[in-house]
Amino acid sequence: QAQLVESGGGSVQAGGSLRLSCAASGLTYSSYACMGWFRQAPGKEREGVARIFSDNTTTYADSVKGRFTISKDNAKNILYLQMNSLEPDDTAMYYCAIQGVPASKYCARLWDRGEFEHWGRGTQVTVST
Repeated sequence: QAQLVESGGGSVQAGGSLRLSCAASGLTYSSYACMGWFRQAPGKEREGVARIFSDNTTTYADSVKGRFTISKDNAKNILYLQMNSLEPDDTAMYYCAIQGVPASKYCARLWDRGEFEHWGRGTQVTVST
């Protein structure tokens, strides 16, 4: 059974860093071209944070550009999100998600809609002032 498990969340002060990991079991990352990180804060809608396509093309939400970096290790079946210069507004539950798609335009569409096939259960990130 396919499963994604996030880790690396925690509580940090503003300006700090965290690295989130998303480990997969029951599936192979190299078979899924589109991978992304999403987050949802209390009372807010889920939003896309970053995505990466099979050619390693990356896209970021404007709110995290220059601070967050998405990467993947297909050999280890792990997706990462390096988060630097964290701000209180980054406080949220963070989720990883993956989807098999034939082209990057479909990855973008799915990311915009938050419609991915496989999701993790999330890891909490709390940033304090």
